[in-house]
Amino acid sequence: MGRQDINRSGEMEVFVSVVERGGFSAAATVRCMTPSAVSKLVARLEARLGVRLVNRSTRRLQLTPEGCAFYERSIAILADIAEAERQASSGEDAAGRIRINTSGSFGNHVLAPLVPAFMALHPSVTLDIAHTDKVIDLMEERADVAIRAGPLKSSSLIARKLGATGKIIVASPDYLGRHGEPRTVADLRHHCRIGFSYARAIEGWPMRESGETVTIPITPGIQVADGEAMRHLALSGAGLARLAAFTVRADIEAGRLVPVLEEANPGDLEEFYAVYIGQGGPLPARVRALLDFLAGHVRL
Repeated sequence: MGRQDINRSGEMEVFVSVVERGGFSAAATVRCMTPSAVSKLVARLEARLGVRLVNRSTRRLQLTPEGCAFYERSIAILADIAEAERQASSGEDAAGRIRINTSGSFGNHVLAPLVPAFMALHPSVTLDIAHTDKVIDLMEERADVAIRAGPLKSSSLIARKLGATGKIIVASPDYLGRHGEPRTVADLRHHCRIGFSYARAIEGWPMRESGETVTIPITPGIQVADGEAMRHLALSGAGLARLAAFTVRADIEAGRLVPVLEEANPGDLEEFYAVYIGQGGPLPARVRALLDFLAGHVRL
């Protein structure tokens, strides 16, 4: 195949679907292809680039460092192509109300600082932002976009990955001064561990102990329904909290919170997605503009 015959944007779209859907079969469904065709396309792409993009196993696909870099650049390039096509066409401009549902932590620490730049680009758009950590029904809540952590459960929804963040156990200097700092995983049982009041994908705190990752039940003395409430309780000296790194980074730098047991941190990542309803037709320009902007600007 000659260089002029290679559909590079098409390859990128398929590769991005493989990454965001977590496998060849799921990507094949989205792209109306067979899993074999998707697998062969990725193999041809790797052969042409001369690098391995994904490590394959029977259970999952794992991106290589080269694959991660190619995925990030592909997202940006596809967004640029979409924007170029939008500007060149006579289609509608981004205008109207966008209803966004997200957690208080993401809304306060990530979304809010980006709002002025987005509104400057799209002055005809209005934003209606609701904060909740609970999983919602987009149709019932009449939300255009929900920003959530973790994998999708509903096949009627489409997710666009925005990034991933580590988790950190933190406490205030005041709490550590009164109760002492835990030095081992076993010490955690002597401390107040603030937990969530709703079901989580992993119940407990993953920790590294004796070279293995174990899950420590938190049996919390305090339960809350959202991450921002947990952060404020930690700041007030109520106990230990395990939170997304982006929510406590500024507090740690300012000395308001102190990382605890970092040597036992397993390095697990929490992925964030912009989720919207997929109905087969084109997205409204206002929603497409928001998704493209978030994909290009969110840094966790």
